[in-house]
Amino acid sequence: MAALSAPIAAAAPSPAADPDAQFLRIEGVSKRFGSFTAVDDVSLTIRRGEIFSLLGGSGCGKTTLLRMLAGFESPTTGRIFLDGQDLTGVPPWERPIHMMFQSYAIFPHMSVERNVAYGLKHERMTTAGRAARVAEMLDLVQLTPFARRKPHQISGGQRQRVALARALARQPKLLLLDEPLAALDKKLREHTQLELMQIQERTGVTFIVVTHDQDEAMTLSDRIAVMDKGVVRQVGSPQEVYEYPASRFVAGFIGAITFFEARVLAVSAGLAEVEAPGIGGRFTARAGEGTAPGDAVTLALRPEKIAISRNRPETGNMVEGVVKDLAYFGKDSLYRVTLPGGALAHVHAVNARRAPETGRGVDWDDRVWLSFDPGAAMLLREGA
Repeated sequence: MAALSAPIAAAAPSPAADPDAQFLRIEGVSKRFGSFTAVDDVSLTIRRGEIFSLLGGSGCGKTTLLRMLAGFESPTTGRIFLDGQDLTGVPPWERPIHMMFQSYAIFPHMSVERNVAYGLKHERMTTAGRAARVAEMLDLVQLTPFARRKPHQISGGQRQRVALARALARQPKLLLLDEPLAALDKKLREHTQLELMQIQERTGVTFIVVTHDQDEAMTLSDRIAVMDKGVVRQVGSPQEVYEYPASRFVAGFIGAITFFEARVLAVSAGLAEVEAPGIGGRFTARAGEGTAPGDAVTLALRPEKIAISRNRPETGNMVEGVVKDLAYFGKDSLYRVTLPGGALAHVHAVNARRAPETGRGVDWDDRVWLSFDPGAAMLLREGA
């Protein structure tokens, strides 16, 4: 599946003119374990100083790719270059790379201060220089008051920052983070995401984050590579992969979405008229390059792009339906609406106003109108 439309982007400088744009080059890398291909011909360029996320479900190859960058696995085919250096045959301990594991791997019998200092044991530094570096790292992650405590005496978020400080103490060119926030609860995870971004900005170290959490990738990343079955399906900014997915897989993996099979009836002035039997009508969507009458497409709609009302809209794409289910979350509500063609549409509405004490809004079994702008509809089709 490929999207019919793509964002208009400003012309970027050529990689040859900007060496930082190719700080890390992954060229045709594959990894096979017997007959199983974990990573399949992946090529990526990662810029100096960015937070780049490898996003995908379990078994998609993201951690295997990370381990090849760290040197814990060797590519079956392909090469990896870091800041112009070919890493082929370079052992993990000689790479200017540090990996922060999901378990943090900090020593329970050592204090916070000694854990951070541990990574500097084999560095050619004076005692005073080592102490100054440790103090700098503790200040960076705001753990100076906890320097003498043991890991069991601090919180999970603080243990995560100990591991981060130890990783950054050796001043790596590249920091690899494998599911770094998976062990934290939701609120702490959201807070720590912002802390990670601030620390990365202050240090300028390039971060590569492996995660299965799409919200985490969207929050942290300058760019995201969405992986599936060992293959990179799309690379782009969070906005690009969300608003302009390159395939039905990416559209379905990033955020919530509803798909409707459709056929293009006509194309005019950049707009396509499509018929979607599952919705029960004809609708207008923005046409992408190459869209032609007769094309079989998928009409994809994000729940938050659909408006719901008990009153019929005056203009635009609209369809009447019946509320089958609803879930009230306080700040927002999610509706499942049965459409005339039999399909279910998911609608996400923000509760911007305080609910009245009397009367009601949209409720179960209500007949409602759904509406959406042509630009909110994504058309996906088979092909390149």
